[in-house]
Amino acid sequence: MKLKRLFGLTGHDLAIDLGTVNTLIHVAHKGIVLNEPSVIAFETINGQRHIKAVGSEARLMLGKTPENVRAVRPLRDGVIADIDIAEQMIKRLVDKALGGSSFARSHNVVVAVPSGSTMVERRAIRDAASNAGASRVQLIEEPMAAAMGAGLPVTEPIGAMVVDIGGGTTEVAVLSLRGIAYSGSVRVGGDKMDEAIVSFVRRHHNLLIGEVTAESVKHRIGRATKPDGTGEVITVKGRDLMNGRPGEIEISEAQISEALRESVSQIIGAVRHALEQTAPELAADIIDEGITLTGGGALLGRLDEALHQATGLPVRVAENPLTCVARGAGLALEDPIYDGVLRAG
Repeated sequence: MKLKRLFGLTGHDLAIDLGTVNTLIHVAHKGIVLNEPSVIAFETINGQRHIKAVGSEARLMLGKTPENVRAVRPLRDGVIADIDIAEQMIKRLVDKALGGSSFARSHNVVVAVPSGSTMVERRAIRDAASNAGASRVQLIEEPMAAAMGAGLPVTEPIGAMVVDIGGGTTEVAVLSLRGIAYSGSVRVGGDKMDEAIVSFVRRHHNLLIGEVTAESVKHRIGRATKPDGTGEVITVKGRDLMNGRPGEIEISEAQISEALRESVSQIIGAVRHALEQTAPELAADIIDEGITLTGGGALLGRLDEALHQATGLPVRVAENPLTCVARGAGLALEDPIYDGVLRAG
């Protein structure tokens, strides 16, 4: 089995991190070759969908399309919401990653899935990849892939905790000996944080902003803990709900940390629950190894500090946290040392 995996690879063997916000594609022995938003734009003519754009180009269209064109994200909360559109997005993103080469020649594709996803949700992901052209699909759980991509010792008898905060879900897992000793998932991630910012601005300032603007605000002044005073202040533009005209307001770092308080609390709660469920010997290892944060949500300012204050454990943000899942899935595809972490699609 190991020799078959080691020598049976072709340049079209792929690992895919099919995320709610971004899709990353790793090509065997080449590394990550694509990192694009999980967005697709299509036009409906006589009941038929015609794809206009995918990835970065489609993301620019969010909230700005004419009546007959829609720009959508076919994944929600880490799972596929529209399988037909997801298939088209996967196929076109893979074609882009391979420089226009045929996806149909890929004989092995690894796709990362949330640990808390149901069998139906996993079947939808498998079917979407298969229908897009993959001849063989294997699955890897996102916390395992994230831990591997972050360089944690998942093949050794050492307990390691990873908190992977994606766009749709936060996955908390304790890993040891190529397996997951504990895993938990809460449907809180970057999307919920963006929604919280939209709601806060609307409720407190009577200004309606879009999800792209909210995401920008989160990146610029989003913090997991309140600053001393108001912190940094930025200008936000949207539609004034009082008079219907375009308007702008100033919003502070302290206000955004308040908007994100509930999301951060749920992430902290999931981590605390995981620690309560962890076996004593593994818990002892975690005291030494600490907690590793991965995923786009790990970049939220001072989140590591908030988790350290809540748990008393050392917390670190992985190097390049956005790419950990894709890198880990790629390692599972390439390196025989990780035999046993993949699951049949």
